[in-house]
Amino acid sequence: MQRKVISILVQNHSGVLARVSSMFGRRGFNIDSLTVSATDNPAISRITVVVHDDEKVLEQIIKQTERLEETCKIFQLETHNSLLRELLLVRVQANARNRAELREIVEIYRARIIDLAPASMTIELTGEPEKIDGFLSMLERYEVMELCRTGITAMARGDHSQSSGTL
Repeated sequence: MQRKVISILVQNHSGVLARVSSMFGRRGFNIDSLTVSATDNPAISRITVVVHDDEKVLEQIIKQTERLEETCKIFQLETHNSLLRELLLVRVQANARNRAELREIVEIYRARIIDLAPASMTIELTGEPEKIDGFLSMLERYEVMELCRTGITAMARGDHSQSSGTL
């Protein structure tokens, strides 16, 4: 089973996210990641859903989602032809002994220290999911006090636009 990224352009109305996510739940589809964002058109929002399933299940997900009244457009994003990003905020216990090591890891991954306290450091990192995973594996030997990771947000590369356009 591979990671599948689905982009859904929907009408920007209250309750749309609930209808889309409940449709997934009722059909037994497991969502690994879910983000919702604005588009260039204020009347349309983009829902990015990540699932791990086979092609047959993916086709079923797309067909069922297309039937929802609020769905304007739905398509699968191919990872080799798309830009995938996540945001990570992580608070790590930091003291005089490990602060320099943590700063080095932050620098290598091009992360940013966004808050520094006497006993902790909060780090922000944006990147592909694999980069986030790698960064977190480097932090395993430190005490992670708190972690917040967004889901994947994605769009096609270059001229492969799936712009929201107009309704």
